[in-house]
Amino acid sequence: MYTLGVRRDFIARHFLIGGDWGPENYPNSHHYVLELQLEGNELDRHGYLVDIVDVERNLDEVIGIYREQMLNDCEEFAGLNPSIENFARILATSLNERIKTENILTLRVVLWENESAWAAFSIEGRKSHV
Repeated sequence: MYTLGVRRDFIARHFLIGGDWGPENYPNSHHYVLELQLEGNELDRHGYLVDIVDVERNLDEVIGIYREQMLNDCEEFAGLNPSIENFARILATSLNERIKTENILTLRVVLWENESAWAAFSIEGRKSHV
C-alpha cells in the first residue's frame, strides 16, 4: 500500500461547550497542524498515487475556511462541541468530497492541537471519485 502525506499548519479559535473544561470554556486559539494521509494500492500512469499539487490546492482551500476563525461560529459546528475530534472529522469529510481520484482507498486526517495532543479521523473504502 502506498501512502502520500501533506502537512499544513494554521491557527483557529474556539471555546468548548457542555462541560467544565476550565480555560478551554473561554475563547482561545490553537496552532493546529493537519496531516493529511492518502493511501492506495495502485499508482497512475505517471507513477503517482495522486497529483500532489491538486491535493495541496484542496487542502489550502479547506484550511482557508477555518484559518483565524472562531470555530463555534462556523456552520459545520452548529450544535457540536468544537472538539479536536469533531474538527478532524469535519476536515476529513470536506477533503474527501474535494479530492477526486480513483486511486485513493483511505483518506486520514491527523489533527494536532498542540505538541502533545492530536485526534484522527479516517474514511476507508472510498469509492471512485472521478
